Amino acid sequence: MNQYETVFILTPVLSDDQMKETAGKFMKVLTDNGAEILNEEAWGLKKMAYAIQKKSTGFYYLVEFKAEPSVIKTLEVAFRRDERVIRFQTVKLDKYAIEYAEKRRAKFAKKEEA
Repeated sequence: MNQYETVFILTPVLSDDQMKETAGKFMKVLTDNGAEILNEEAWGLKKMAYAIQKKSTGFYYLVEFKAEPSVIKTLEVAFRRDERVIRFQTVKLDKYAIEYAEKRRAKFAKKEEA
């Protein structure tokens, strides 16, 4: 199993509940196909560097997971079929990126405890 990181941007017209429901749908796609979700972060509504589909903001969401390479194709098909997704990118993490992600998660967990 490889470790991956996906960031996707959802349309800004969604309510908070709709955003969580949409993200949950993609988490279900991953878990139904045997992926192990390591971390998920809702970054919230952010301004984009340039307009996409005449929208200048979007809900950003990050997911780190371990999965077989075949799961990525299934996930990306789900992204393409959902009209609420503006953009997405999935990256396979190498050993250095995995180390960095673990440090980042630990740092984030410390902030949550404080």
